[in-house]
Amino acid sequence: MNESNIFIVIPTYNESKTIGAIVRALEQRGFRVIVIDDGSKDNTIVEANKFGAELIAHAKNAGKGRCIREGLEYAMENNCEVVITMDGDGQHSLRDIDKFIDEYKKSGSDVILGNRLHNPKKMPFLRWCVNRFTSFIISLLIIERVDDSQCGYRLISRKGIEKMKLNTTKYEIESEIIMEAKRRGLKISSVNIDSIYEGEASQINPFLDTARFVKFIINEYTRK
Repeated sequence: MNESNIFIVIPTYNESKTIGAIVRALEQRGFRVIVIDDGSKDNTIVEANKFGAELIAHAKNAGKGRCIREGLEYAMENNCEVVITMDGDGQHSLRDIDKFIDEYKKSGSDVILGNRLHNPKKMPFLRWCVNRFTSFIISLLIIERVDDSQCGYRLISRKGIEKMKLNTTKYEIESEIIMEAKRRGLKISSVNIDSIYEGEASQINPFLDTARFVKFIINEYTRK
């Protein structure tokens, strides 16, 4: 697999401190890097552009789900083989990209999820609780074990992007991808990854976004 056919899609919001180094490291490996800036008020766009990212910019904050969907559409239009989505805050280790690629080559899975919960010692407790809750519910609904349903670090094949019909605009996108993959008969697998926590504040609101998750699950459960 040619690395120029691997697109890295990164939704960002006020991440000027970290995005430049991430883009530079990915570009040096030959990946195509797509940064979708969600109305940042800092220099995120400037830093991403400086190191060669391909940019999609929102004038106003539209939500992570909207950013991911636009990034996947862009990658499809530019003949990607696979897309790897990751966060722009430096929380995801770039060394783990090879785990996703190796798993794809070995298993041919259409959706490969990153699993942070194999070693959650540094994960903030509230975030761990939310992840365990949502992963348990998703596992029940798709009748397949999902260890970390909310991790944004994941690989999606071109076939997967073509088949899935994604509609959500916020953090529900993580769950929607899993549900859609199961609904469309796509193969799902996972790899253990490391996460880097250095006391940064999460952009996820554990109460509001959990409420959105519950609403999403109810809609999915009642969907005909």
